[in-house]
Amino acid sequence: MVLTGFGRVGHGAREIMKLLPIKELGHEAYLQENHDKPVFTHLEVEHYFVKKDGTDFIRREFYKQPELYDRGFQKYVPETDMYIPCHYWSSRSPKILTQADLAADNNRISVVADISCDIADPIASTLRPSKVANPIYGYDPKTGQEVDYNTPNAIAVMAVDNLPCELPKDASEDFGNELIKHVLPALIGDDPTRIIERASQTDLNGSLMPDFAYLEDYVKGL
Repeated sequence: MVLTGFGRVGHGAREIMKLLPIKELGHEAYLQENHDKPVFTHLEVEHYFVKKDGTDFIRREFYKQPELYDRGFQKYVPETDMYIPCHYWSSRSPKILTQADLAADNNRISVVADISCDIADPIASTLRPSKVANPIYGYDPKTGQEVDYNTPNAIAVMAVDNLPCELPKDASEDFGNELIKHVLPALIGDDPTRIIERASQTDLNGSLMPDFAYLEDYVKGL
């Protein structure tokens, strides 16, 4: 299994993975070693994007000029049964998995649990969001069309866009405990670690706060 994304969603998925009897490997060991037990690797962006001109990956440059980069996920396609995308993706960034990648003879991916749920852009098989009551649909990599997930050679796609809402009681209790412990004191007293400021996306005038300045292009629709 491959997991992408190191935000709250990615770390949440990773936390669940670590609770299961699934061994974590670095990306090189994942690709090079043979495995007879369940394994997963958690990829950084430099592991599945490459510079178009063949020079070294520069993370800061990638975030500012993603158009200089190309997809590099293809090397994981023959080694992976399940892909769990939890990343943030910009429309300026390269696609991750195209229909051609998924239709390739060496493709091994049979399940895409797309928690990020970016429709028909970075991952070709995510054609639409699915619903909690019917969370899985099939994707035919040869035609690029939706099919029943039991269809031979179909890729099973889970793309519930509000998946965290499936754990309301646990999430509410945990969130409430953390709120009382860490946030409430900062609201009614001193806030030396800037909890309130760091959690505020905008100021009273609607402008992005410094910690969220990276969303400026998204707000402008770029």
